[in-house]
Amino acid sequence: MGLYDFTFYDLIKRNAVVFGNRTAWHEVDDGREVSYRQYKKMVDRLAQGLTRSGIGKGHRLGVLGKNSLEYFVLYGAVAAVGAILLPVNWRLAPEEVTFNLNDGEPTALFVDSEFQDLVEEHRAQMPSVRKCFNLKADEGRFLQLASLYGDDKPLPAGEFAVGADDGFVIIHTAAVGGRPRGALLSHANVLFSSMHLMVLFGTSTQDVHLNLLPLFHIAGIVMVANTFHAGGLNVNMSKFDAPRAVELIARRNVSLMFDFSPILASLLEEAGKSKTDIRSLRAVLGLDTPETIESYQEATGGTFFCMYGQTETSCLATLGRYSDRPGSAGKTIELADVQLVDDHDRPVEPGEIGEIVLKGPMVFKGYWNLPEDNARTFRGGWHHTGDLGRFDEEGFLWYEGRKADKELIKPGGENVYPAEVEKVIRQHPAVAETVVIGVPDPKWKEGIKAVCELGPGATVTADELIRFVGERIASYKKPQYVEFVDELPRLQDGTPDRPAVKERHGGPQG
Repeated sequence: MGLYDFTFYDLIKRNAVVFGNRTAWHEVDDGREVSYRQYKKMVDRLAQGLTRSGIGKGHRLGVLGKNSLEYFVLYGAVAAVGAILLPVNWRLAPEEVTFNLNDGEPTALFVDSEFQDLVEEHRAQMPSVRKCFNLKADEGRFLQLASLYGDDKPLPAGEFAVGADDGFVIIHTAAVGGRPRGALLSHANVLFSSMHLMVLFGTSTQDVHLNLLPLFHIAGIVMVANTFHAGGLNVNMSKFDAPRAVELIARRNVSLMFDFSPILASLLEEAGKSKTDIRSLRAVLGLDTPETIESYQEATGGTFFCMYGQTETSCLATLGRYSDRPGSAGKTIELADVQLVDDHDRPVEPGEIGEIVLKGPMVFKGYWNLPEDNARTFRGGWHHTGDLGRFDEEGFLWYEGRKADKELIKPGGENVYPAEVEKVIRQHPAVAETVVIGVPDPKWKEGIKAVCELGPGATVTADELIRFVGERIASYKKPQYVEFVDELPRLQDGTPDRPAVKERHGGPQG
């Protein structure tokens, strides 16, 4: 918009010139490949169609689908016209999908065919939606995506007044306080995140990123953006399949990947069984167990990067090589100011535990339509993460969990608030009270455990209770473990004593 602005669409224009005929995207499902120049043409044509449909700056567009070229083109077209993408987690229960969409009030929806029944069943509950489109060409019974495409003319320079600080994408976070919150990220947020990864990974035109994470997840977005920014190749999988992924790593010389447990472990196991060489995988970023990380580095000679971040920090706040300080989350990234503070927002000394707060260009713009939450989160000019950590004497951050009022469980990289799961469990007629906690888990790194006190004479099995929860909220939020107790420990006011429950029942399972 201004002399000093640079948006995601500006990056698309720049790359079409700088990288031209280099391949930008490979679609694994159907083999399609597009160059940087071709990608810009697709973005421009879709942007023309969005404008012709009355979609412009600040309008939200919902998308419910798995990773695809069309999904990434939609990101580009939204960036061009100044609209805001609202990608929805397709793993959520229908009621959760509906809530997230209604919260962002999208003008239109772009939907994969496999999720169109869900949308039709709940369409009456989405009053803001004027039109629904098939996300993929000729797949589904909604309006054809091709009907939106304009001609091959480039977009007129300066037609859309879009700035770096304008909203780009809304990603709904876990349900703290019983409801998800839409974190609004700007163009600058995503671009600064991708540039940090470019510097720390040394990403170049020679790199190939295997895109395994969904494009509704902040890590999936910034890993794709990082590779695109550097002129590398994004190899896109619509869903994770270990044998296929191993074959792709070997055949396409994949060098970059993001990992949430158990992704990397399954790749190493499959590569070992098939005797496939995956030594091209030089850099993996994410969260995993020490055993898996060390196995990866030993098997490939590659580097595992550990990190701390949130959706609200555009994925990153600290990052470092695992081998530099095993167990830590690395050091503060170059363009962030990370501090640890006590309950009164006073800085704590190295070695002491405090809440992680930060400021800088990675911090999101705020929660969508939640001014009170924003005032509390951004108090004093700092983003308060709700996470606890400690710095050692050399500046490495050690993650120490969530604050008591914002307790969080992270199974396989997803965010699950115990309060949300507890609310569902208490709806079961047999359950008098429950406490949901995170426990060590060999597959997911952290598992979900429900410790339940039943009502007088009531009975229910663990499997029945797990199934009950999975039918009401996203499957990844249901407990993996259930333990029944005669009586939960309680505080003087009669409420469950959460620390006591964790101490008694929070050890390794099985």
